[in-house]
Amino acid sequence: MRNIKRSFVLLLVFFCLLWWFADQTEWSAIPNFFGWRALLMQFSGVLGIGVMSVAMVLAVRPVVFEPYLGGLDKMYRLHKWLGISGLIIALSHWLISEAPKWLVGLGLLERPVRGARASLPGDAVQQFFLSQRSLAEEIGKWAFYAAVILMVLALVKRFPYRHFFKTHRLLAVTYLALVWHSVILLKFDYWSGPLGPVMAVLMAAGCIASVMVLFRRVAAGRQVVGEVAAVRYHEALSVMEVDIACKGRWAGHQSGQFAFLTLHEEEGPHPYTISSTWEDDGRITFIIKALGDYTRTLPERVQIGDVVKLEGPYGQFNFQGRQKRQIWIGGGIGITPFISRMKELARKSDGKTIDLFHTTTVYDPHAIGLLENDAKAAKVRLHVLWDERDGRLNAARITELVPGWQDADIWFCGPAGFGQALKKDLIAMGFSENRFHQELFEMR
Repeated sequence: MRNIKRSFVLLLVFFCLLWWFADQTEWSAIPNFFGWRALLMQFSGVLGIGVMSVAMVLAVRPVVFEPYLGGLDKMYRLHKWLGISGLIIALSHWLISEAPKWLVGLGLLERPVRGARASLPGDAVQQFFLSQRSLAEEIGKWAFYAAVILMVLALVKRFPYRHFFKTHRLLAVTYLALVWHSVILLKFDYWSGPLGPVMAVLMAAGCIASVMVLFRRVAAGRQVVGEVAAVRYHEALSVMEVDIACKGRWAGHQSGQFAFLTLHEEEGPHPYTISSTWEDDGRITFIIKALGDYTRTLPERVQIGDVVKLEGPYGQFNFQGRQKRQIWIGGGIGITPFISRMKELARKSDGKTIDLFHTTTVYDPHAIGLLENDAKAAKVRLHVLWDERDGRLNAARITELVPGWQDADIWFCGPAGFGQALKKDLIAMGFSENRFHQELFEMR
């Protein structure tokens, strides 16, 4: 989490400084309100298209950034922050453009007298840019309106995922329109300074990413076709296990990683943690909790022999760390990555002392029995907390039950608010923030 916060701030600072070095306007010499308006239009335009370009690149799931940002789940959080920032900056840019017109219309501001536009017969490129300004402004305005609607829909959790999956792709079209708007309206002198090449590279990368999104070529090289080989349903927990037999070459995965699984084309890919270890036999297991309208229908819809699509693996929730003791916390369906890791440790121990806390609102003896068997085989100390019987897990209980907790690595997977509360309380008790690893399993 710290890495993406740092990256987010550094990106904003970088674009601000880059613009500041590129713009040679003497602020003290700016003659009037409209001079400041022109300056702020350029600044907000550079900042806006900059963060949108980075967000667009992250949308195609470039795994090269995973080690630096902490996994695709963290990258998607950064993508979301950049998208929201781009929306706010674009709104500010629009207001800077439109508000003075409203003030002039109300008689509160006097429109400046413009002289004839200087002719530049010797510079065909600049003449072309000037000739396209009106069109670029109009395209940018309508692209902004469309982007606002699409971004708001993306942020509304009640908007069904199957519709979000389709409409969010349209942001690639609005991005391409905004690139044209930015290229034409960016101050021409910027292109010959340090700002120009950087923006050109970023916008080119964003355009390539947009085309990949529009033509559904995102992570095409990381996709394989599979077939449903087995289905097991745990009714008490509203949980379904699905075994997939890969028909193509799966690259393999580590415990704790996840993949995008497309069970039905009209619904699109959903991210699920992989609950099985990789044994190079082409079989992968997912444990899926009925948490929404779609996942509740899966027990009736998924049949053995169904053709599915897999994409991945992704994630850095890999249980790596220097500490000799680890504390695992799996809240509800968040137990999934720990099941995979225990199966792996049963085959080859890593020599660490491990305590696993599993909290659940529903106690299913069969499922708990399977979990106890996995823990025993992996030599993991298991603590099962049934909310109705044991109450909620908190930092005080963890520190009471685990000796040497201060020197442990903590791996948490479960409800985000629950994880943040535990992390805050443990840090207050002296625990190092750097050793609390939390998966941010929200893709929108």
